Amino acid sequence: MDELLEVVDIVADSGMEEAIAWVLRLVGLVALLAGLGLWLLTEMGLLWLPGLLMLVGIVLLVAPSVLLFLAEFA
Repeated sequence: MDELLEVVDIVADSGMEEAIAWVLRLVGLVALLAGLGLWLLTEMGLLWLPGLLMLVGIVLLVAPSVLLFLAEFA
């Protein structure tokens, strides 16, 4: 966890934390929509791949906010 916070501090010092956070959020949104599309628009049902894509998408949507919040207190 300390290494992850160090990386977040380096990104914050470079002044690009918002750009990287938005890129991660966009990737998360694409993964979430891909998982929903596989689940709803195919005959697969809820299998591992759509579920995993939706889980990764939700994590990537939430993680940048949490990491930036933790970096401010560290």
